[in-house]
Amino acid sequence: MVGGRPARIPPGICIYAIGDIHGRADLMIEMHRTIMEDSQDLTPGTEKILVYVGDFVDRGLESSHVLDLLIEEPLPDFGAVYLVGNHDAWFLSFLVDAKIGQSWLRYGGDATLHSYGVRVGMVRDDLQYFERLQAELAEKVPPEHLAFLRGLEVTFQIGDYLFVHAGIRPHIPIEQQSPDDLLWIREPFLSCPDDLGVVVVHGHTVEAQPTIRNNRIGIDTGACWTGALSCVVLEEDTIRFLTTGGQPMAER
Repeated sequence: MVGGRPARIPPGICIYAIGDIHGRADLMIEMHRTIMEDSQDLTPGTEKILVYVGDFVDRGLESSHVLDLLIEEPLPDFGAVYLVGNHDAWFLSFLVDAKIGQSWLRYGGDATLHSYGVRVGMVRDDLQYFERLQAELAEKVPPEHLAFLRGLEVTFQIGDYLFVHAGIRPHIPIEQQSPDDLLWIREPFLSCPDDLGVVVVHGHTVEAQPTIRNNRIGIDTGACWTGALSCVVLEEDTIRFLTTGGQPMAER
């Protein structure tokens, strides 16, 4: 809801927004197929935009392959918006600062290293060890992957909807939001009941089902663990969901 009325996408446009992929290329391929099939039922001439809310890498073992597919095989006849997630930013940060290696590996960076053929071995609290991993990763990451990650957007807004990885800090104008909040925030955003002026579509926080609140739609359903990669479909004032498997989960 925005200003007491249902949020809307401009007429003639359909938005598909996919939650956190986290290295699950298999689920992303399945979701792309589902989206293509679903879009066949749209009114001819509808503009189709596919938004990814970030966290392409880490945790899943196919992070490198996810980036290959996004770069080399975008969905035909779709506009695409790629947003940065905290894990995507973490990956880039490790390439310039080996000291963050221990925390990055603990929260899924080890899977990303594996996807590039970097042998992690026994993790040690040793800067020299992380500098070795950093150097090997820098040698193996294709320049196209770096360009893609460095070119990710932070937000995307259309109609009454704002798309961002984690959320926003309530009651602060969008242009004044902290980049850290946009990539990392949970509270007080998740529990805020107030009209935020937009409906925020976000990932980052795992929930068992896609979540609709008056001011937000959460679409991270923990694909890397659950196998459920979720997508919200927004057209004018309608909201519905797809999940890997191709069946609508809910409609409003």
